[in-house]
Amino acid sequence: MSSDAAALTGTWNDTSVRARIAVMARDDPEHRRFGASYHHYRLHPPLDREAISSFEQLHGITLPASYRGFLGSVAGGGAGPYYGLLGLAEEVDDQEALFDLRAECLEPGFLAAPFPHTTGRPGPGEGGSADYSVAGTLVLGEVGCGAFSRLVITGGHAGQVWLDDRSWGGLTPGPDFSEWYAAWLASTS
Repeated sequence: MSSDAAALTGTWNDTSVRARIAVMARDDPEHRRFGASYHHYRLHPPLDREAISSFEQLHGITLPASYRGFLGSVAGGGAGPYYGLLGLAEEVDDQEALFDLRAECLEPGFLAAPFPHTTGRPGPGEGGSADYSVAGTLVLGEVGCGAFSRLVITGGHAGQVWLDDRSWGGLTPGPDFSEWYAAWLASTS
């Protein structure tokens, strides 16, 4: 299935995704590819509908179709871009950079709040400020060097993965979740 079709229907070909990740793991047995030493090309088991629906009800949201479909048919987290995908209900060690971001995302009302941006926000390195709202987003994982991938949950950009780099680049719009993940699967480095 093309990433465009996955984006529109929320469906994924889990066999193709798993086969591609198996090839990636086979071609990189020493986990030298960026982030592989962290996620080891392992996928968490998919989540059942009840787990996904419970998360949505708890937070008063509907997850974007492409991400919801991935969670239910491919994996609940694990192998993915950069340091991998944080599981929907995965606990984060309090020593990890993701700890505070995960806690913020799970605060009542945070995910259901309107995402306030229509364009990116420059960070300090681009003459902007590190003070901007990321309400209405779910942190997906760490990119590295203080940057994180965030899935927009609410508003006109729902389903897109934006880069949150408060130290340098600010908040940068990105592709739909399915395109973002498919690009990682297609990459060779």
